[in-house]
Amino acid sequence: MDAKLADRPEAAAAAVDVLVHGRAGADGVASTVSLVRDGAAVIVIDPGMVRDRWEILDALSSSGVDPTAVTDVVLTHHHPDHTVNIALFPEARVHDHWAIYHRDTWTDRAADGFLLSPSVRLIATPGHTRQDITILAGTPDGIVAFTHLWWSAEGPDEDPLAEDMQALHASRRRVLQVADRVVPGHGSPFAPGSTTPR
Repeated sequence: MDAKLADRPEAAAAAVDVLVHGRAGADGVASTVSLVRDGAAVIVIDPGMVRDRWEILDALSSSGVDPTAVTDVVLTHHHPDHTVNIALFPEARVHDHWAIYHRDTWTDRAADGFLLSPSVRLIATPGHTRQDITILAGTPDGIVAFTHLWWSAEGPDEDPLAEDMQALHASRRRVLQVADRVVPGHGSPFAPGSTTPR
């Protein structure tokens, strides 16, 4: 099967909300925290560092979601600035690059190609770290990629913290084959175009 087709979720029914627009600079570091809903799946992505955890909880409440109703938390990678608020969601399964964690159960599974729900697929996108994954959400308006391959719409062209720049560029090309919008690790969503760092 064509790689582009293989990466697409099976459905396009997800609803996407950015709960916190991340940042990384002189005014502090915050991860972009997102909410994806697809049928019974209520998914929070990268509940990491924020100025106050109420930023996450208030935004979630405004979306009509109680923290105990979150079914899944997905981590794009293991850096603490993307993980420190996982415990806000006591009923959620936690997903990373190689396993699912729920209460006292650790279930091994590779993330690449894993379908979390009909409209949400995980793919392996090493570069920023060797364990990075990207979440692809199929929506009625196209595919949204949640990823740390870009910090923001501006890139940077060369990730100063990347463990493997060659892998990062290859992963960017993979994501850009399918993504209509990108939600970067520390910025607001953007539509990729000819100036998007590859």
